[in-house]
Amino acid sequence: MEHSIRIFALNQGNILNFKLGFMNKKTIVIIGGVAGGASAAAKARRTDEQAEIILFERGLYVSFANCGLPYFIGEEIKKRDSLLLQNPKSLWDRFRVEARTRHEVLRVDRQNKQVEVKDLLSGDIFLQKYDRLVLAPGAGAIVPQLPGVSAQNVFKVKTVPDSEAVREWILKKKPESAVIVGAGFIGLESAEALKRRGLKVTIVEMLPQVLPALDPDMAAFVARHLESQSIELITGDGLKEMHGSPAVYEVMLQSGRLVPADMVILSIGVRPELSLARDCGLAIGSSGGIEVNEYQQTSDPDIYAAGDAVEITHLVTGRKTRIPLAGPANKQGRVAGANAAGGKLTFPGAVGTAIVESLGITAAKTGLSESEATREGIPYYVSFTHSLHHAGYYPGGALMHLKLIVEKENGRLLGGQIVGESGVDKRIDVIATALYARLKVTDLENLDLAYAPQFSAAKDPVIMAGFVAANVSRAEIGTITCQELQKRKQNKDDLQLVDVRTLDEFHSRHLPGAIPIPIDELRDRMDELDPKKETVVYCRIGFRGYLAALILQQNAFERVFNLSGGILVCPDNEIDV
Repeated sequence: MEHSIRIFALNQGNILNFKLGFMNKKTIVIIGGVAGGASAAAKARRTDEQAEIILFERGLYVSFANCGLPYFIGEEIKKRDSLLLQNPKSLWDRFRVEARTRHEVLRVDRQNKQVEVKDLLSGDIFLQKYDRLVLAPGAGAIVPQLPGVSAQNVFKVKTVPDSEAVREWILKKKPESAVIVGAGFIGLESAEALKRRGLKVTIVEMLPQVLPALDPDMAAFVARHLESQSIELITGDGLKEMHGSPAVYEVMLQSGRLVPADMVILSIGVRPELSLARDCGLAIGSSGGIEVNEYQQTSDPDIYAAGDAVEITHLVTGRKTRIPLAGPANKQGRVAGANAAGGKLTFPGAVGTAIVESLGITAAKTGLSESEATREGIPYYVSFTHSLHHAGYYPGGALMHLKLIVEKENGRLLGGQIVGESGVDKRIDVIATALYARLKVTDLENLDLAYAPQFSAAKDPVIMAGFVAANVSRAEIGTITCQELQKRKQNKDDLQLVDVRTLDEFHSRHLPGAIPIPIDELRDRMDELDPKKETVVYCRIGFRGYLAALILQQNAFERVFNLSGGILVCPDNEIDV
């Protein structure tokens, strides 16, 4: 292969680069920067010092922290340059990677092993040969084609220029209100950013809950907190159109409701960029991502792919899916870059661990939710616990709500969700590690985790969750969820419902039809109950109910169930006040 001598300019500095041709010198071309592409470039260089590595990025920045964009808008991150992880000069100086921003790859010619590239500044189009190609096109923000979507104050938060445009609008126009369309991770982070900038924020979500990745009972904790911070939530209603030109002044929802807005942020989701892969005939998987093997190799052995556009193996189900998160993208890029340069790394997959914080509340998920387990056809049960994030006797403990999804047949952990104000990150990582290791809930009981009163309790919240879930797995106690209880009541099943909290707690709020018998009086008042009836006991968070269930079980009550997680996980509309 012959390589020409080329002179090019990088980052305002003229660098003379003489490329001498050798038959054994690989040319690795990478399409796309950010997480997958930049990681691939750096790892390719570490694997092969002699390879020619060229990265094409159609945007202004070759590698930036897109997860930090909402915090740039909210001014927790003050300077734009703090978001820029690499630039063409730094990639050249450190890794001898030729990074060309504002260059869009138009076509991949697999037969001749070359790509057609357009310089977006000059308009020139040229061909670039490759020996190995890495695709890292990422995913683009979904922008619905609705009236008003092109107005000057309708934004998305996907790139650095996107976030700069939002900041400039706030600075120059001083808006008072904002509508955020979409209550996913970016939507909630953007809500925090705008709220901290002094705007009145309304979040609109077409689905009936915030954070659709979570189960409704866990998302409800997040919604209540956001409303306590004066965020207006509109769920179960979608965007229909926006009114105003050149700037929007209100949005109309599908219900016909009008919501005033001095600015709008669209955070509906992302769609994988598949055009290059499709056009050149690469296999697209059933989940809608580029099909790759464990080496990140596509259906063409000389083309690798990484990042948000790529299928990934879900390590809980073994099925192919898409997990558009920064962690997997970086690891995929590393593997793709190494193997394109002659390495043999593998990426086994991921469990889909994600976390978000908004206005003081943190929510995290790993593995499967209830709806995902149902879709996969896996019989499961759930377990709720509510624990302080550190020792109760140490000041400042914050309540943490923890939910486990467990395979019925064998007690294998399938997933976990946590909502709380502190300590959520540590616990979700423990559960994610347990998922990776395919642990059972009985294994969680025996984890050896760090303890000091300011960090945790002697029985860490994850261990407590293991205790409770393992009790169910061993059939030591029967449990029922609030959702299951409501179905039983709607079916008019003959249930005996017992509230074992104090009378003051009972009178403040309780489940309809419940018999109040405080736990400390239960042994003396069991004759008020029918031991032949199916009995459900409950308290606030589940512990007193657990004790009550054991007492009744050992006193000839035939069918006893504890309400998992207590009344705290029941929707407000199912509680008498």
